[in-house]
Amino acid sequence: MHGHPTPLTWRPLTPEDARASADLLNAIEAVDRIGEHYTEQDTLQELVDPCTDLERASLAAFDGEVMVGYVKIRHKPTADKVHRVFLDGGVHPAHRGRGVGAALVDAGVAAAKVVHALHHPGAKLVVDVHKCEHIAGVADLVRSRGFAPVRHYLRMEHPLGDAVPDTAVPDGLRVEPWSERVDEDFRSVRNESFRDHWGATPMPVDSWRNKVVNQTFRPEVSFLLRDVATGTPVGVLVTLCWEADTVATGVRDAHFTIVGTLPGHRRRGVAGALVGHALRVAEDRGYDRASLSVDSAGSSGAPTLFGKAGFTPTTRYVRWALEV
Repeated sequence: MHGHPTPLTWRPLTPEDARASADLLNAIEAVDRIGEHYTEQDTLQELVDPCTDLERASLAAFDGEVMVGYVKIRHKPTADKVHRVFLDGGVHPAHRGRGVGAALVDAGVAAAKVVHALHHPGAKLVVDVHKCEHIAGVADLVRSRGFAPVRHYLRMEHPLGDAVPDTAVPDGLRVEPWSERVDEDFRSVRNESFRDHWGATPMPVDSWRNKVVNQTFRPEVSFLLRDVATGTPVGVLVTLCWEADTVATGVRDAHFTIVGTLPGHRRRGVAGALVGHALRVAEDRGYDRASLSVDSAGSSGAPTLFGKAGFTPTTRYVRWALEV
């Protein structure tokens, strides 16, 4: 007697789902191998994101107490002509191939329309999905829902040790470590330097606290460069490290999540000096590796810059978009 599989229960996510979310993401990692491990604190941080409206714009599928799939939408705090919302989701490997993913993507697109109408009804809506290229079935699923690839990103890694470059800080600039006192300088340089980056929008204070200066933030490996003569901060580098990754892999990875230079100060060695300094500090503080993610089509020439600093590409990600 085989009987029928129990039907799944569907409901919006809540912050109380942090543990079940971490369990699901870790089960997904075991098969997809994208290098992302989660603690309950990590998933809670994502569930309380100020740009995520769980009640209106999330859905999870449960088999009893076990979460087997989820989708959530992250809207942008500001939008000019285009409002790019971010659709994030996943399905437990044991439940794939049964239509769960398709149902979640459809629910996500519908939810995107709801939050878009609430926040930026005058802009054009585009739904983005960002996934590692090698995950089986993703391309077929999102293509079947009308998404098309619009961008590729590279994860690049640096082994530290002898490969750390010797870079000088350009004349007239000085390196400062992160502190509460200069936190606002970090945020403003990030916002100004990313203004011309594809798909980026300014981070308000609540998003900055949620996404950047959280439990994964490593202030001792986060720096800004300041123009000594004017006192103006001209570049920043922010490092995060996920404890769950260290526990699972034994590798302490210093992830340079933000490397930004003000437009008027580019091509003067600011980013190279910040990266070189951060690599040396990461090495001194016992990190095993550094990593970062770059837009392979970006105008800043980032893949070349980081390649010169000793980073090599390891994984490709695809950004899929649906114009609604």
